[in-house]
Parts: sequence; structure tokens; C-alpha cells
Amino acid sequence: MIETDILIIGAGPTGLFTVFEAGLLKLKCHLIDALPQPGGQCSELYPKKPIYDIPGFPEVLAGDLVDNLMEQIKPFQPGFTLGERAEEIEKLEDGTFIVTTNKGTKHHANAVAIAGGLGSFEPRKPQIEGIENYEDHGVAYMIKDPETFRDKKVVIAGGGDSALDWSIFLANVAQEVTLVHRREEFRGALDSVEKVQELVTQNKINLITPAEVTDVKGSDKVESVTITIHDEAKRFQEIECDAFVPLFGLSPKLGPIANWGLEIEKNAIKVDNTLDYQTNIAGIYAIGDVNTYPGKLKLILCGFHEATLMCQSVYQRMNPNKKYVLKYTTVGGIDGFDGSRKEAEKAVIKKIGS
Repeated sequence: MIETDILIIGAGPTGLFTVFEAGLLKLKCHLIDALPQPGGQCSELYPKKPIYDIPGFPEVLAGDLVDNLMEQIKPFQPGFTLGERAEEIEKLEDGTFIVTTNKGTKHHANAVAIAGGLGSFEPRKPQIEGIENYEDHGVAYMIKDPETFRDKKVVIAGGGDSALDWSIFLANVAQEVTLVHRREEFRGALDSVEKVQELVTQNKINLITPAEVTDVKGSDKVESVTITIHDEAKRFQEIECDAFVPLFGLSPKLGPIANWGLEIEKNAIKVDNTLDYQTNIAGIYAIGDVNTYPGKLKLILCGFHEATLMCQSVYQRMNPNKKYVLKYTTVGGIDGFDGSRKEAEKAVIKKIGS
């Protein structure tokens, strides 16, 4: 059983920043995310795309924002359960909660903060008959451990940042990498497109466009794929491979959270925004893009604000007879759970003149 003060469901920017605000209040956090790494959409869908509306950053890459948030919360030593989806919740008689993931990992917390962005992400699967028979047997919709593909023949399908980035990375890991895209143009970072072109020239990546994978073959695991090439002749090509990785993005869904008894409106969780973004179940909060209330704006900076007020509410919930006195970090500094301390330099007291 993992014990924590606040259990955060969703490790996107809002969930990560919650760790910082909770840490200032001496509250421990643990995060659950279905993705294999922190960062949510920023890490999985557009790590190299710039964001322009983060205060203090005229421009910051989504991946860099996540890296900065991870560095910011490091002193507060958050725990992570990654690659698992929050499945069931139980409210105990003392008002605390037990949340169990789809893999059976149990978490016990005083409060639950749902910061799942647009929900848990499910991979967009290609319309290939029987592909489900090869899932976990050569077909993967996201890459958790690149070493799985060491010295193997890999076919990647897709035209976005994920397909480009993983093709580049696996070019130095796999025995053979083939990138298939239905168009000749790619929608990804320019430097990634240029790097793929360079690796194609060096024969480190096989590029097939405009084309798509239309069949997967093999006895008990992937042994080959059939590629339909969309030229005038509409040719078919079969390629031997050990793995097929279609990277067509992720589709957001509330998933099992929709069955937790929360008030739902248009696939979002209704909250009381007049105070603390609490749901209709005391002790369960929803912050960031996953929630809805009058005037709601789905912006990262709004999620940061909601996280701050929510943490204050949890503090009062856990310390009903104690009043928290807000101190600016410029005055009070930051005391990490790891023993570290950050504070402004003390003013120099010195007499002027004789």
C-alpha cells in the first residue's frame, strides 16, 4: 500500500505543479499516470512544440516545461506510479481513500486530486483486422523501453513528432527501422524531419511514403507486415519485421473515473470553483482540463491556479484546527523533504558613515 497525503491522478503540468504547492504546505504527493513518463500531452504528443502563454516564458518547448516542472518539484520527493491507470476508488469511514490501478497497485491518501487533463489517453489504433491478436506480441502503441527493440526489425507508422522521434532514436538501437506514412509531408518539428531525411540518406532508416500498413502477419507473434503504397499502380509490399509500432496519437477518455459517482458534464468533472475545485464527493478534487465550471478556460496557467487553491483546501481538511499563514517564497524560502533549503540572501545590515 502506497501512503501519501494527496494522490494526484494525472502527471501532466497541472499534476506536477500540484506537488510544488503541496510541498510548501508540507504535504506529500504521489502521482498515477497511464503514460510511461510524466508530462501528459506535453511529453507524449508535442514535446518539441512551443507554448507561448506560460507566465515568465515568452516561449518554452512543451518538453522543456515538463523538465522544468520536474526540477522544481524534486525537493518534495514525489512518488510515481507510471504506466498504470487509476481503476477503482473506495472511501473509508475516516474520509480517506484507497485507489487501485488496473495492475492492482493500491494507494491510500487523505485526498484525491484528479488532474487527468482531458482524461486517460487511449492509443488510436489502425483499422487492421485482427491487430488485437498481436498486441504485446510485436504490436505496441507506445514505446516504454527502447531496449525492447534492440537488434530487431521495427516498422513504425505515423507522421507526427512521436513517429519521427522514435524512428531517429531506434535507428541506433534496432537492426532495421522502417518508417511508413500515408503522406509525403510530415507534421513534426523541422529538425526532426531533417534528421530523418539525413538518416534515410545514410540508409539507417527505410522511408516508405505515401503508404500505410494494411495487414499484420505471423503465427503467435508479428513476423511481417503488408504495406499498401499509394502510387499510380497501388503496389503492395511485404516486409519482414519483429515489431510494428503505429504511432497515431492518443484519444482522451475519462475511463474508469467516469464510474466513480462524480458529477459529469460533457465528459468533464463538475467542480465548485467558488472555493477549492472540489467535486460532489468531499475529499475528491478535479483540477486542470478535466474539470468544468462556469467560465472555465482550458489553459495550463489556469490549472496552476486551481492546483494552488486546491492544496490550501486539502491542508485545511487535514488540519481543521490549524490556520495556515501564507508566506511568499521570497520571504519564507522553500524547505524540501530531502533536507534542502532555498531562500533569498539575507539583507546586509551595515551602518553608513561614522
